[in-house]
Amino acid sequence: MIEIPSDLHKDLVPLAFLLGNWAGAGVHDFPGSEKCNFGQEVSFTHDGRDFLEYHSHTWVLDKDGNKVRPLESESGYWRIDADRKVEVTMTRDDGVIEIWYGEMAEKKPQIDLATDAVARIAGSQPYSGGKRLYGYVKSDLMWVGEKQTPDVELRPYMSAQLKKVVTPEDVERWAKALPDDMPDDGIAFFK
Repeated sequence: MIEIPSDLHKDLVPLAFLLGNWAGAGVHDFPGSEKCNFGQEVSFTHDGRDFLEYHSHTWVLDKDGNKVRPLESESGYWRIDADRKVEVTMTRDDGVIEIWYGEMAEKKPQIDLATDAVARIAGSQPYSGGKRLYGYVKSDLMWVGEKQTPDVELRPYMSAQLKKVVTPEDVERWAKALPDDMPDDGIAFFK
């Protein structure tokens, strides 16, 4: 279910499918790095201004699905204009700062992004750009990331399937939004 908060900035309505907390797992595979399964927690929040705030944390999983150690973290801000062009600023824990541009697909909750600018500190790993695809598919947030370095051509390196995390506050808000004239037996609800 995509919920559009009443205090969401009007320009952000096309991005409302991203809002909330998400958790799931995926696969990481890039030359020179450890191939592994990873867990991920992502949050997209807003405060009424014309951007979404984004935070992502990933960690390596062992063969039983237990957390082993952090993999990477990133945070940033997402904006969209009237022409459905998306702009993202992102900072990663490894000392990389990126500017992403892309667009939202017509008539579906899907975003294609590509890096426009990359800045990195001297101690970060080589990195020259990437692409990402985010989509809302059957109530899940799915994404795939591509990466390139001076030595490796652009190729997929991470992908994940995330489920919406439901909080007690969500349940309370949904319960308060139910109509007063709900049927007592619940059967009429399905007719």
